[in-house]
Order: sequence, then C-alpha cells, then structure tokens
Amino acid sequence: MPIAIAAAKAGGPEVLHEINLPTPAPKAGEVLVKHNAIGVNFIDTYFRSGLYPWPVDKDLVLGSEAAGTVAALGDGVTDFAVGDRVAYTIPNGAYVSERVIEARHLVKLPDGVSDEVAAASMLKGLTAHYLLHRSFKVEKGQTVLFHAAAGGVGLIAGQWLAAKGVTAIGTAGGPEKCALAAKHGYAHTIDYKSEDFVERVKEITGGEGVHAVYDSIGHDTIAGSMNCLKTFGTLVNFGQSSGPYLDFKLSDLAVGSYTVTRPVLFHFTADRAYLESAAADLFAMIENGTLKINVNQRYPLAKADQSHIALEGRKTTGSTVLIP
Repeated sequence: MPIAIAAAKAGGPEVLHEINLPTPAPKAGEVLVKHNAIGVNFIDTYFRSGLYPWPVDKDLVLGSEAAGTVAALGDGVTDFAVGDRVAYTIPNGAYVSERVIEARHLVKLPDGVSDEVAAASMLKGLTAHYLLHRSFKVEKGQTVLFHAAAGGVGLIAGQWLAAKGVTAIGTAGGPEKCALAAKHGYAHTIDYKSEDFVERVKEITGGEGVHAVYDSIGHDTIAGSMNCLKTFGTLVNFGQSSGPYLDFKLSDLAVGSYTVTRPVLFHFTADRAYLESAAADLFAMIENGTLKINVNQRYPLAKADQSHIALEGRKTTGSTVLIP
C-alpha cells in the first residue's frame, strides 16, 4: 500500500505524520509514477506552517519535486512508456511512495542524470533557470547579488552565473557556507552573520551597486537588497525564508528607478514548451559538468520531519532528498 507524509494541520515539523493511501490508478491523460527520490525545499515548510494557503482542510501531502519510474499509463498518454525514468515539479503531493500525475507535468530523464540528482534539481534548477533567463535576464559582464548562496538554488545559480560570465556576489551564514559558495561560482562571498552585506556590496562594486539582487530571504533582507541596487537595478524576490516583507511602498522604487518582481516557478512551468526547453537546458548543463548538483542530505521518507528541522535550522547545504 502506498504511503504518504502529510501535515495533519498547519504547524511545525511535529504535525507531519504517515498515512496510508489507496493504490492509485491513472485516468485519461495521467501517469502512475513510482518515486525513487523526492526533493525537500523551503516551499514545503511554507505550506506546512500555513504561511501559504492550503488547498485542503487537513492532511496536506507536501513536496514539490520528485523523480521515479513510470508504472502505468492512462488512456491517451502516448509520450511516455512504462519503465521510463521521469521527473517533475508541481505544488505539493510529492511526499508519497507513488502517485498519479498528469502527463503534461512530466519530463523524461536522460541517462546522465540520476533520480536523486533529478529530484534535487527540478524545482531548484528550473527556479535558477527562470531567475537568470526570465525574471532578470543576466548578461556577460554584469554583477549581481544572490542571497542564500549556499542553498540548493544558490549553488546551482552560482555555477550558472559563472558560466555566463556574470560576476556573482553571494551571501551565506558562516565561513563554511561562504567557502562552499565560493567553490560554486561566486566571485565574492559575504558572511551575513559577521558582515553588513550592504556595505560589503558597496565595497566590492566601488559604490556602484549591482544590476540585480535575487532575494529568497524576505523580511530580513529586502530593504538592504534594494540599497545594493545601482540605478535602474532589479530586485527579484522569489521566497521569504525569514518571513514576508511587509514594509514595502511603490515609492521605495523611486530612489533609483528600480524594478521589482515576485515571480513563481509554477507560472513558468505551466507552459509546456517552456518546461521542456528549460528542463533540456538544465539536464544538458548537468550532463556536461557545468552544473554539479550537491545532494548533501538524505532521509527516509518516513523521517521527513527531521529534514524540515534541519532545513529550517539552517543546518543543510545544497540539496536534501527523501528516499521512499
């Protein structure tokens, strides 16, 4: 019988518990996928805690990325076959041993990308893709600031930025995380625990500021991030691990004719053409060695609560996966 890890109600990691599910059968346009690895991300904690609205009253199954093997096909599915290795990223539902999913969300995995790497990179890698290619399209010679540089998205973005010839400044908590970020493409690192990142960015850029800031921290950093921008700079806020920033006014942008955007990955991946193209770009970069995906933490699916404790306690680096 398939199992799932669900949040009984909004709250801390202690609300996560195991539930049994009926064996699913795919309907028309759907595919049954047996999971081999499941990604863990901050967005999972946002839903679990109630920071993001729930689509159900209770027992919300978390998880937004996974990889596995096609076990059965619904009517009309022609792009996949039983035995295909596939991966996906959609909101919630991935903390399960197997699930039915619409075929339009799946992409096939090339031989050079393992299930663990795929589960650790679909959400984070495609997030890095849209950030650098759509939200603020970086160009060679530019300078950007990326917060949480030692996190899953940050480590992928640092490598991608370096490959594009962009000077990346990364913030991280502590010397070990700064050293890790430096090994993954960041030309400069800032330890936010001991340094004022705004002052350091000004020093690094000679007072000019950066073309863009990619900020997934939120409450603790947004004001400082805007102070790091050069005139006409862009603030890309794509998360809020420290809580939402509530003190924003449109007039704040007038200081430097700034642009601010709050993109959401799933708006991009809803476009099948973009999903296929971006995933192909991501997998090609992984296969040719440009992007190295660090799966640094592994937990059994039944121990998902422990993964959340480590993630929220900022005890993790790179990516975390659950193994059913």
